[in-house]
Amino acid sequence: MKNVMIIAILSAIMLGCTPISNEPEAGFTTEGKQVVVYTTAENTDLRLSQTATRSFEPAEQARETEVAIWVTPEKSFQTFWGIGGALTDASAEVLAKLPEEKQEELLKAYYDVNDGIGYTLARVPIHSCDFSSASFTYVTDDDKMLSSFNIDHDREFRIPLIKRAIAAAGGKLPLYASPWSPPPHMKSNGQMLQGGYLLPEYYDSWALYYTKFIKAYEADGIPIWGITLQNEPMATQRWESCIYTAEQERDFLKNHLGPTMVREGLHDKKIIVWDHNRDLIAERAHTIFGDPEASKYAWGIGFHWYETWTGSDPNYNNLRNVTESYPDKKLVFTEGCAESFIEGRYEYWPNAERYGNSMINDFNHGTVGWTDWNILLDETGGPNHVGNLCFAPVHADTQTGEIIYTPTYYYIGHFSKFIRPNAKRISTSASRTYIESTSFMNEDGKMVTVVMNATDEPIDYKLYIGMQAVSETIQPHAMQTLVY
Repeated sequence: MKNVMIIAILSAIMLGCTPISNEPEAGFTTEGKQVVVYTTAENTDLRLSQTATRSFEPAEQARETEVAIWVTPEKSFQTFWGIGGALTDASAEVLAKLPEEKQEELLKAYYDVNDGIGYTLARVPIHSCDFSSASFTYVTDDDKMLSSFNIDHDREFRIPLIKRAIAAAGGKLPLYASPWSPPPHMKSNGQMLQGGYLLPEYYDSWALYYTKFIKAYEADGIPIWGITLQNEPMATQRWESCIYTAEQERDFLKNHLGPTMVREGLHDKKIIVWDHNRDLIAERAHTIFGDPEASKYAWGIGFHWYETWTGSDPNYNNLRNVTESYPDKKLVFTEGCAESFIEGRYEYWPNAERYGNSMINDFNHGTVGWTDWNILLDETGGPNHVGNLCFAPVHADTQTGEIIYTPTYYYIGHFSKFIRPNAKRISTSASRTYIESTSFMNEDGKMVTVVMNATDEPIDYKLYIGMQAVSETIQPHAMQTLVY
């Protein structure tokens, strides 16, 4: 048995992953621990508010009639990477319209772990996306050699925002970049919008484009953690978009992007594939990760939640299929937002509950990082150059200078403020489906359990660790974080 364990650990190391632990996490005990409860609830003033301090007490076996949540520190899973949002042109332009004190308030609200919700990740587009004021690239037309490449456009709004976000986060903010479309001259339809595909004669030129972006940003003092290969590669959108079949994405990674990154000295930068919805993620994973020559360049696979546009439920089991099939690859939620902006609907609670349901289930199915879309939009749900107006967790009224924090902001904060990078997810289960929960243990030994109630009634529940328990009540349409 000892030899089997050694072989398993060595295999995990060679695959670049951390083996799942079945040993007690740092000998966790409830003895002498208080439980601090933070709550956000609809139809109340509670917004990440400390609402109770409890203590574990000896408990008997849970009864069939009670609602129970069991946390088992002896069973731990993936290592947490972080939570954050996208630093888009739209967010940067809106921020620049606010008074300086409001700009500082916004940055602290997102990136300060004490006075805000402590974001630890960021995503940035490579040239334009729909949440830009217009389409643009970093090269002139037909410049196959990319000799005209420059990022001057980004220096007006986007780069100043990124630098301020990094500073507000304490000087460290892993940043990954995503393209929505190659330049028009590289595509089959001759434009950045409306899908189309990358012309084969531009495969190497487009692969080099990523490396030029990384080097240009880093020369400007902005470290780039990694890239995704293509935003939404199966969606023909009225905004910037480009189509890759699974085989095309695999071959572009294997024969062009991966080797180019290595040749340009960027082998340490991570590459995330897919970057689209959960519905087709398993097929994409099997196609790319099933090819050893392609798989060696891929750190992980990203996903969005927009399959729910079609009215289907999120298929979280597809995430489990990927983690079980390729345990050495990381799962990252790379984008999600509440679509179809409606003026004045900032307090719409189902938007927040969509986030809560996704975050709990995505983490419970192996996700290591979770990235929201725009960190900030204006009072119209933009700016957006094709009218694809959406909600963000925070909006700014650029006419009055007011900042509006939606319930979504606080729901995200129930995770990001308390679960810190390098935490381990801990086995958590509930006795009823109408209460949802996940748990993590931080490096300092503190446990964090997040609980959501999306029903119309308060729920009394007990949180169990072994034969110790804490009794608590969660209000209707509420989120709680228990720290102990």
